[in-house]
Amino acid sequence: MQITVLFFGVLKDFFEAERDLVELADGATVRDLLVLLRDGGEPEPTVWSSLAVAVNEEYAAADAVLHDGDEVALLPPVSGGKPGGLHVD
Repeated sequence: MQITVLFFGVLKDFFEAERDLVELADGATVRDLLVLLRDGGEPEPTVWSSLAVAVNEEYAAADAVLHDGDEVALLPPVSGGKPGGLHVD
């Protein structure tokens, strides 16, 4: 399946793009997407632990299943942030 990923804040700078199309296996979750992106080259580890994720403009948990055509926004903290967001272990 193909999803659109929207990058914000430091992630936009890191990936040098505002958006990207990503291919994932059917049944993939938000966590699977985050692991794929994180393993492609890691910005600050705190970004991944404080990240908010929205799927089709609604906040989503790490175990949310993605579907073909979904739009996923990755929202790092604007300043600082606190650990306890989605964990990408």
